[in-house]
Amino acid sequence: MKHLLAAVLATTALVGAAHAQEIKEFNIGLLGGENAQDRLNSNECLRAYAEEALGVPVKLFAPADYNGVMQGLLGGTIDMAWLGASSYAGIYIQDPEAVEPVLIKINMDGSYGYHSIGFARKDSGITSLDDMAGKSFGFGDPNSTSGYLIPSIEIPQYKDGITMESGDYFGEVKFTGGHEQTIVAVNNGDIDAGVTWADGQGAWEDGYNSGAFRKAVDAGLVDMNDFVEIWRSKPIPEGPVVLRKSLPADAKATMTALVENMINTDADCTYGMAAGETLGFQPITHAAYESIVAARLSKAN
Repeated sequence: MKHLLAAVLATTALVGAAHAQEIKEFNIGLLGGENAQDRLNSNECLRAYAEEALGVPVKLFAPADYNGVMQGLLGGTIDMAWLGASSYAGIYIQDPEAVEPVLIKINMDGSYGYHSIGFARKDSGITSLDDMAGKSFGFGDPNSTSGYLIPSIEIPQYKDGITMESGDYFGEVKFTGGHEQTIVAVNNGDIDAGVTWADGQGAWEDGYNSGAFRKAVDAGLVDMNDFVEIWRSKPIPEGPVVLRKSLPADAKATMTALVENMINTDADCTYGMAAGETLGFQPITHAAYESIVAARLSKAN
């Protein structure tokens, strides 16, 4: 931890005591995707590092859905979060001055895209969307990029007749509540297929290098050999780590440096935060998400 703090202080030339006069506490929101306790456990190391770096109490918040984090950022009760691209776009559309994207997760090959992956149980006989007529299809959260926004746009483009309305092509279209819930529902046979997120790199058996599959495999929830991939989206820009714009500049600089340096100072902490293997986090700006903002606006119209 001392090594990490030395890196932060060297980068920002700040000391934690300076923050105590400006912010009394710092709250980190954890987007849905797995159960709340696992989210808290995966990010406890970040909380501890942030508390020492900032010199104020730091708390983690794991709301039940994506909107809980979004509203916390909009309302000023949450200061920082790693969002999905769609949830960031949703905040930006409501208030362009609420948050600023500062960092993005980098894949093992240096890219920062990921995919929405459609999947089913191997023993279901489903191998593609062509086999899904009359079947149940699960989505995660309405504010999820890979769990709803992108597949709701791209899946209907697969062929004529596919819509997101229950009973049109799919027998039922339903929201499960999150990525982990979708994976478990397909695994248990509660729904025939679903979508979740993954970088699409590395071995299928491992749940790819990073993403919701990898988290589920690490948690011992599923065996990827029981699943088959039935659809894959075009690359989606990874969601940003955001900070409230109204935070003091030195607090923002400290937290940005903390997360950016984490891959070098605590790789295990980075693995937990990033849902798997990664090269760490690098700077990003709003420009990377203009296409997602446009996609989200198109769904609203």
